Amino acid sequence: MSGAVDTVVFDVGHVLVDTDYGPWLALLAEHGAEFASMDAFCDAVDLDAHEAGAVDAEAFLWRVQSQVRRPIPRPRLLHEWNAMYRPVAPLVAAARRLRRTHRVYVLSNMGEVHWPHLVGLLDLAAISHDALASYMVGCMKPAPAIYAHAEQRFALVPERTVFVDDRPDNVAAAQARGWHALRHVSPARTLGDLARSGLPVHDSATGG
Repeated sequence: MSGAVDTVVFDVGHVLVDTDYGPWLALLAEHGAEFASMDAFCDAVDLDAHEAGAVDAEAFLWRVQSQVRRPIPRPRLLHEWNAMYRPVAPLVAAARRLRRTHRVYVLSNMGEVHWPHLVGLLDLAAISHDALASYMVGCMKPAPAIYAHAEQRFALVPERTVFVDDRPDNVAAAQARGWHALRHVSPARTLGDLARSGLPVHDSATGG
């Protein structure tokens, strides 16, 4: 695929950002809501509905507050909900380099509350030409519809597009539409896969 590819599409969660759920779960516990895992919390508030755009920001925040015995002050709630993310520096740098010579886009399952924070945290305007979050279009990966939305919005040519995502089902759904899709396991492996595809992810001066 090296000669034909002109577009790279990155997922966000667990690709361009790492996630630490510990402080968020600790905040909930501090206010009287004990969850054994982040999955348990997501099920309780139906996070998928928020990320699919069926539950807006205010309704989602109300759902969070409904889980606790003592209300969480809104500024702290918003801060901790967004503070769980940290950029994955090697992949963010690679996206910025790729943007100089290729079309670079972002396609993410993400809700309305997180999205503005991530736009700023990653400086998406500097590392991509455009970005699409699931809440904007009312569907989530791996549903075919979100890939169709991305193809239309970004003017993608599937056989000239490389997609990077950490979830096997999302990768398979992209492949089913004719995209070249790579499963992200680690930054080093993803950078190696992209480089072997002929994409300039390393600084030409340093090789890093």
